[in-house]
Order: sequence, then structure tokens, then C-alpha cells
Amino acid sequence: MSFRSSLPVTYLLVSVVAATQARLPGLPGPGRFLANEGSAGSYTIPLKRRVPREALSLSQLRTRLRHGQRRAQGAARRPTASPVHAGSQASEYYGILSVGSPPQDFEVVFDTGSGNLIIPSTTCKSDACSMHRRFNRSMSSTAQDIAFADAPDDQVPPDGDRDVVTITFGTGEISGVFVKDHLCLGDICTHGDFIAVTEETEQPFSLVPFDGIFGLGLPQMSQAPHFNVFDCMIRDKVLKKNLFSVFLAQNDEEESEISFGEYKASRMVGELFWVPVSNPGYWQVEMQDVTIGHQQQQLCKGGCQAAVDTGTSLLAGPSEVVGALVRRLKVAEDCSNFFSLPELGFVMGNHTLSLSPEDYVDRDGHSCSVALMTMDVPPPKGPLFIFGDPFLRKYYTVYDRENLQVGFALAAQARRA
Repeated sequence: MSFRSSLPVTYLLVSVVAATQARLPGLPGPGRFLANEGSAGSYTIPLKRRVPREALSLSQLRTRLRHGQRRAQGAARRPTASPVHAGSQASEYYGILSVGSPPQDFEVVFDTGSGNLIIPSTTCKSDACSMHRRFNRSMSSTAQDIAFADAPDDQVPPDGDRDVVTITFGTGEISGVFVKDHLCLGDICTHGDFIAVTEETEQPFSLVPFDGIFGLGLPQMSQAPHFNVFDCMIRDKVLKKNLFSVFLAQNDEEESEISFGEYKASRMVGELFWVPVSNPGYWQVEMQDVTIGHQQQQLCKGGCQAAVDTGTSLLAGPSEVVGALVRRLKVAEDCSNFFSLPELGFVMGNHTLSLSPEDYVDRDGHSCSVALMTMDVPPPKGPLFIFGDPFLRKYYTVYDRENLQVGFALAAQARRA
């Protein structure tokens, strides 16, 4: 299910810099990394696109840590999303990450809804793991086994214990141990800790084409500061700007991409507007209401929240609100009213981000339904909406770590066929 990319990767010299943490509190401390000494740049990674069989959500819902265990044990806990057929609106987008020395390449989904880098390891023997590329710890001269998340530089002593972490996502669960190594996205390189998977659920991981998950959530979602790879890049001063941006194409005729260290005017129609992060962890913003045909629906009594999530293949929201929207939109199952359906909008500050029926309706031949998953994210992060791929194809998004804000602009998409 996986394949090699011809994406050029440049591996640069080792240098040491001291991190300046005054501007960005909570960044991991200094250390060795792969990069040009004193350099700062940007890099754009092309993303491959595939329509999944099932709607996918990698929104990180729960994390639990088991101290002093040699390996993961126990059954997976049931996620709280309602699985649905992927339909016409869902897509998966993924690109190349290199890990270790010499580099081992993996295809990863860049996921703003989770906070850790997660790669299958050769110690994972399940079918879901074995059908993907797995990290071989013994083949990397720079890899270090890490015992505990809160001591990210302390290696596992001989015959010593180590933590095992289990992370529950919207539609699956993994368990794994901690490893530290060199990490490269093109010629943007750093070092950091990641989770080497020892167990994972068959669904959805046996169905996906990518190998791992590159969590781009804020550090509150990470196991510890050194596990947030984007913050490690900032610590090592390898980025021209402390942000990244995402463009998801409507179809395969145009290339999707994620850019680290910059955003591109060529990918936008009009100007960006910025919304502050309201509750750090997810790239979560405040939403005043939902509109149908430009009419506010008064569904956000006390305010709604929305997480901008590149790891969710559909739109999602609290079951109660999604149920109300489905009833009020009145999408005919036989698609007979498709061309007269209203726009669905989300109000943020002085802006309404609108989706057309082409964006929010799953139209499969002569069958139509609202492309909304129900997902009840537990407090304190939830309840909230998840703005997944249908929203992200309509709007170009920029994730500004330095100022803790998300930028939105209409995406410059090629015309639909």
C-alpha cells in the first residue's frame, strides 16, 4: 500500500545552537540537530491524495500513559466518532518524512488535530503495521530509546523499564514507546522524540495508504515539549517564519502541498484574515454561529468552538448540532433538490466562511447526504466542530505558532471539471 517518492531530500551537517525561548514559551531545550548552522528557510512538500474507503479522523481524543511497562498491553478503547462511508467529499493527503541516519523514508499524514509524530516500528507485528513501512531502530546510528516522556534525553538503561503510551484518535488507537532521532522534511531538519508504534487497531490503519502521523497540533497535544516536532524546528531556528500553511487541491489535476516557514499568495484569492487560537492544543478558534442560506441558526448558545484539522477527511461536529443541521438543510436522498440547496456557513468575527452544496453534500450518483460526521470530543477540549478536508479545500489555511492564530483565505482552486 505504500511506495517510494522521488522527492529530493538533502541531509546537511550537524551543528549546535542554543534555543531562544523568550518569544515562544514552552519550546523544548537546545540540542544537536541536522541543519545548516545559522540557516533559516522554508520548504514545500507536495502531498499525494487518495479517496479513502471510510471517513477518517485522526483528531487526538485521549492519551493515557502506563509507567514502567516493557510493552503495550490490553485492548483498545472504543473511539467516540460514528464511522461513516467516506463518500465523494473525503480525501487523505500525505507526504514524505525522513527519520534516522541513514534516512528511512515514510509517508505521513500531516495532522493538525494531534500533537505527536507516530511511526510504525518493526516491533509491531499486526497486519495493520506490516502492510506499511516500519522504522527499524537498529538501522539508525543516531536513534536513542527514551525511557520516559518527561525525561526526553534519558535513554532506557539495560533491562530497564520504559513508558508505554496509548493514544485514542477519532477513528482508531495506537500504543507505542519513545524514540529520539534526526527528522527531516526535505532540507528542513531537526531532532526530536517520537512514538514508535508497537500496537495499532486494524481500523482505520489497515485501510490507509500512509505509514504514520505527523502531529502538527500545539504542544498541549504532545506527550512532552520535545515530542512537538514543529516546535523543535522553531527551537533550532531552521524556519524563515514560525508558521506553516496548507493547500488541499480539489482533484488530482492540481498538486496539494504543505509549506513550512512560509505561506503563498498564489494559493489565495484575496487577503488572509486571522482568528486567534481560543484554547491551545488543537488549532482551535471561536465560532459565533452557523448559517444556512446566510441566516444565523442560533446553534451556538454560549459560543461554539472549531478545530481546524488536516487529519479529518470530513466535516464533523457535536451530535446534537449536526442532527439539527441535517434536519434544517433537508438534503433529499435522491438529490432532487441538490441545485437549490443553500450555502452552509460558519461565522467567525466579521467573516462568514461559507460552503456550497458541492462542498458539504456527499453526492454519489443519484444518492445525496450531508457530509458531516458526528464526533463528541470530550471536555475540556470539546464539544467542538472539526473543520476537515471539505473545508480545507475551500479555504487556504495558515498556522502561526508565534502569534497563536489561524489565517483563512479563499483557496485559489482550479475550476472544477
